[in-house]
Amino acid sequence: MKITLITVGKLKEKYWKQAVEEYKKRISGYAKLELLEIPDEKEPNNASEKDIEIIKEKEAQKILAKIKDTQHVVTLEIKGKAYTSEKLADEYQKWMNTGKSDVIFIIGGSNGIGDSVKKRSNQEISFGSLTYPHQMMKVMLLEQIFRVNKIVKNESYHK
Repeated sequence: MKITLITVGKLKEKYWKQAVEEYKKRISGYAKLELLEIPDEKEPNNASEKDIEIIKEKEAQKILAKIKDTQHVVTLEIKGKAYTSEKLADEYQKWMNTGKSDVIFIIGGSNGIGDSVKKRSNQEISFGSLTYPHQMMKVMLLEQIFRVNKIVKNESYHK
């Protein structure tokens, strides 16, 4: 399985970078992992709704430039489908069984994901209706990818 994470914005804090490196190491025994960071667009003070839509679309175009037609695209969206870890493992297994072995997960910028990326998405998942910092979301997603692989392989995972 090849998994790509496309995220808008860079990790800044050392502790988030360390957490990402730890999960990259853990996941490497199960899947090929690629992390791509798209620079976030600068948002003017007191940005209007139109300004925000323009920013999201600029970020969306940068994201779309990284996606191949053959890749299965999963966007993280508040209004996406919520999964338990076990149900996500079932989905992951389905992807592998149906030839979707090149999966991209997308975490949008602070304003969300542009409509053109949403249209390209094959699947939308949600980690709940709460809003999380993007740096934390990246770590949480990597943790779930690791956990899903442990579940699929029927290996124990610390509780």
